[in-house]
Amino acid sequence: MTRFLFLYLLFINVAAFAAMFADKRRAVQRRWRVPERTLFFLAFIGGAAGALLGMFLFRHKTRHLSFRVLLPLFLLLNLICVFFLWKGGLL
Repeated sequence: MTRFLFLYLLFINVAAFAAMFADKRRAVQRRWRVPERTLFFLAFIGGAAGALLGMFLFRHKTRHLSFRVLLPLFLLLNLICVFFLWKGGLL
């Protein structure tokens, strides 16, 4: 179970990071964008670290208060969930 969780978190964080990169590149090119709710959803289901890294590395969505507040909260929520899964012996 621990290996599955690790692989899941790795995959979802890479996906969130890639989504931030794709959205930034499309914004610069003035093309169709990744919906914000998709970025938030990826962060909420475990990809908050990847989304935050992408946000600061690509300097994307850093002026949006919703991203500056929600992504760190989602990261905290992700960490709490992993902690309780581990502490509860579910891993």
